[in-house]
Amino acid sequence: MQLSAPLLSIVIPCYDEERTLAHCVDRVLALREAEVSLEILIVDDASRDGSAAVAEGLAALHPEIRVLRHPVNRGKGAALRTGFAEARGVYVAVQDADLEYDPLELKELLGPLLEGKADVVYGSRFLGGRPHRVLYFWHSLGNRFLTFVSNMFTDLNLTDMETCYKVFRREVIQAIEIEEDRFGFEPEVTAKVAHRRLRIYEMGISYSGRTYEEGKKIGWRDGVRALYCIFRYNAHRLPLPMQFLVYAGIGGVAAAVNLAAFLGLLAGGAGLTAATALAFAGAAAANYLLCIALVFRHKARWNSFGEIAVYAAVVAGVGALDLAMTSGLVRWGVTPWVAKVAASLAGLVLNFAGRKYLVFPEARASEPSHLGRPG
Repeated sequence: MQLSAPLLSIVIPCYDEERTLAHCVDRVLALREAEVSLEILIVDDASRDGSAAVAEGLAALHPEIRVLRHPVNRGKGAALRTGFAEARGVYVAVQDADLEYDPLELKELLGPLLEGKADVVYGSRFLGGRPHRVLYFWHSLGNRFLTFVSNMFTDLNLTDMETCYKVFRREVIQAIEIEEDRFGFEPEVTAKVAHRRLRIYEMGISYSGRTYEEGKKIGWRDGVRALYCIFRYNAHRLPLPMQFLVYAGIGGVAAAVNLAAFLGLLAGGAGLTAATALAFAGAAAANYLLCIALVFRHKARWNSFGEIAVYAAVVAGVGALDLAMTSGLVRWGVTPWVAKVAASLAGLVLNFAGRKYLVFPEARASEPSHLGRPG
């Protein structure tokens, strides 16, 4: 092994992988023969089997290995977050603790990074002529669909967003805040890498998938969560017309909350005025929370009290304009329902503008520094 070889940190999230962990680590350690310096971070995510003991035994035998442990199970994303924070290598790679991926192929994925051409490299199960175990059609179709939707939002042309094999320059991945605790990590990190306009490469890899009987953990609920994550981590970066359409959907949800709360309060015996006011307040709160969660995810300029005060002022201002516009149009001879529809459409636009530019003003993203070259 060349002493000058750059250090590669390999983060292995592990949950109940007692049967495969040692074999997986042996295959990772074989990278030493490929002239790669290694740091292996096994993150035991509160396994219920003997995974932790296996990991500790491996660490006792190999100085390259460090074991990090979670006291309670938190998910793959949380395990990766822990490992990334502790990584010391020039480059950082993800390696699942099962035997679905061949660690020796990580050396090939390092190529564009070592050549200074890439900041992130994805290993695609759908590129090239590498061998693949034939398994679930619908699972494969789901992966391709999620990649397609992710590409629509990120404007990337990846073929395999959900792949485990992602290799990063360390400063890149440590600068990204990972929020997802489970398999939502994949669409989240893809979105955040895309937003930073980093140099992304993709290379074909082999894949030896396992069945659910053999321990596969990802399920349809994770697919639903992935769709949500694609939407959540990309919506605030969409072009303005698309952001407005997303906000229109949020407005529709808030309107449904308003109506349901209004009818429920009336059925519960509340007076008309009280039911109207409380339902409107509930709808405004739902709108506010959805705006934070989906469309305007950047850090707000004010603290929460000031932010809510500005939000309330925008709502009150738009409400006053709605009343004035409706009344004015009726006085000019416009049919009341037409006047109300026109005022509502104007209010939708004004509400969106108020939230985007007053309640949740977005700081300009810093330009990529490309940026410092790895040393």
